[in-house]
Amino acid sequence: MDRRFAAAAGAGALLGFAAAAYPALWRDRCLNWGSRPDEVAREMPGDGLLPEAPVVSTRAVGIDAPASAIWPWLVQMGPGRGGAYTYDWIENLFGLDMHSADEIVPELQGLAAGDEIPLSDKLRMRVAVLEPEHTMAWRSDDGAWVWSFGLYPEAPSAPGGNQTRLVSRNRIQDPRTGLLASVLSLYVMEPGSLIMERKMLLGIKERAERLSSRSTAWAESPV
Repeated sequence: MDRRFAAAAGAGALLGFAAAAYPALWRDRCLNWGSRPDEVAREMPGDGLLPEAPVVSTRAVGIDAPASAIWPWLVQMGPGRGGAYTYDWIENLFGLDMHSADEIVPELQGLAAGDEIPLSDKLRMRVAVLEPEHTMAWRSDDGAWVWSFGLYPEAPSAPGGNQTRLVSRNRIQDPRTGLLASVLSLYVMEPGSLIMERKMLLGIKERAERLSSRSTAWAESPV
């Protein structure tokens, strides 16, 4: 009995330490995974749609491909569309009908500003900003969430190469209030969003680099 009590007390103390340390030690890394200081500070199209958001995340990944090989994967994202390139089984636990595509779907490439992307029966996003091969921003119908994507070309590390930074920014104004909602947002939603968004960014990276290498191979093949 004493051992069980000691184990429970130790686990409780460890959990308490982690909860106390997260805001100071790990939250910034969680919210800004993969991004550089200049990317966190950079203003992105869509920021002005929710300028005073209390929660802002900026996550990024470097992709060895031009923006033209990345953009189609972004445009076709969404439930019942190209999916989110993340853990489909987790998304579908919430009934989101996510099935991540491994190919470009031509009929999903005609996205336009103002188009609606329903994430669920209660949550609908609308394309607020759309600049082909540069930026896309979605805004929820209740105005509490703005999700922006930016593509920023960089100097290649090797002659003839292409490198692009894909930056994803979330601005969130949770309409729920109270201690419980704040705790859930801080300790559940934020780490959970990192797990899903990291997988999404890496999924887009893998698909775009594969598409880019395939295009290069076709261009270099003898006629």
